[in-house]
Amino acid sequence: MNSRRASSSTSPRPPTCFPSATRPRVSASSQQDVATAGVVAARRSQLPVTPLAALALLVLGGCATTPRFGRPGEPLPRAGDEIVVCGQLVHTGAPVVLWFDPGGYDAYRAECRFIPNQDKPTRPVSDSVLRYDTFRRHVPEDVREQIREHGWTLPLLQEYVDLFVIHYDACGTSRRCFEVLQDLRGLSVHFMLDVDGTIYQTLDLKERAWHAGTANDRSVGIEIANIGAYSDTKTLEEWYALDCCCRPYIRFPASVRPDSIRTPDFVARPARPEIVCGEINGRQLYQYDLTEAQYRSLIKLTAALCRALPRIRPDYPRDENGALRTTVLTPEELAGFSGLVGHFHITDQKVDPGPAFQWDRLIAGVRRELRR
Repeated sequence: MNSRRASSSTSPRPPTCFPSATRPRVSASSQQDVATAGVVAARRSQLPVTPLAALALLVLGGCATTPRFGRPGEPLPRAGDEIVVCGQLVHTGAPVVLWFDPGGYDAYRAECRFIPNQDKPTRPVSDSVLRYDTFRRHVPEDVREQIREHGWTLPLLQEYVDLFVIHYDACGTSRRCFEVLQDLRGLSVHFMLDVDGTIYQTLDLKERAWHAGTANDRSVGIEIANIGAYSDTKTLEEWYALDCCCRPYIRFPASVRPDSIRTPDFVARPARPEIVCGEINGRQLYQYDLTEAQYRSLIKLTAALCRALPRIRPDYPRDENGALRTTVLTPEELAGFSGLVGHFHITDQKVDPGPAFQWDRLIAGVRRELRR
């Protein structure tokens, strides 16, 4: 972050020494101005200016400054809620693990994460060893040249990214989701949201992740840990059980490692106890809701994105009655929309994030955060 410089004054003030933690930051040229002004004032008052007096003014002028940079080798503390947007750290208010953190998931790596000594994915969607692009293809050629020469800037990213695409991962945990993306398919997504509310960021948002087909150029994407929506309840019955009070919880299969979830002993329960039935793209589907922890984190993250990338509006596609549009958008409709979309809005082959997803709860929570 850029340091702030103390504002200049039309008349010199006597220099003041501050404790190091509270000193205002003043540039080297401003220090010289303070000392020079003191000498000039002394001469105007016809007082003798000895070399010792001039030196004292220079020293006192230096007391009003702190170094522009931190001490070499001093760690810069983080709060643990930051995401990376075009190289800048942005707070979310929710737990975040970045790709370079211990336990993070790194989509920049050119090899498999969980398969030793293997570079390419098992069932790749492309011949590239990379799982993402550094260019968003919808930008004009002159802007592409600018990006090639100087890289992305935040104002450029704010101009060309205006969609937040929401998926469920159909994997159940973020660890398994990343394994499928990185090691099996050769795909990527900017964020994964685990059942305990932990957000994993795998790429800087300036990168073009491979998650939503034609919407990749304009979008940021998130995969939410949820086993998904189905035409019957068989899979749901395998993944969910009832406790002694008849409350449903996720019963992870034996294939899920105990340390897959970052929060120890976390019991993942759907935010609503009943199976939700609804229609997406003409298909009748059954699904359990996300967890409360996931909604809390998703609201915070979405609000942060709407602030950092303000063309992402806190709204979803609506039908003629103002309700959620539950069918795919035409190419023209998608081109004219900016805000939050489900994967099912982009292609009729998808139904995520499913009928149980509470769009109105998300939008209301995001708008509440943005008013704070």
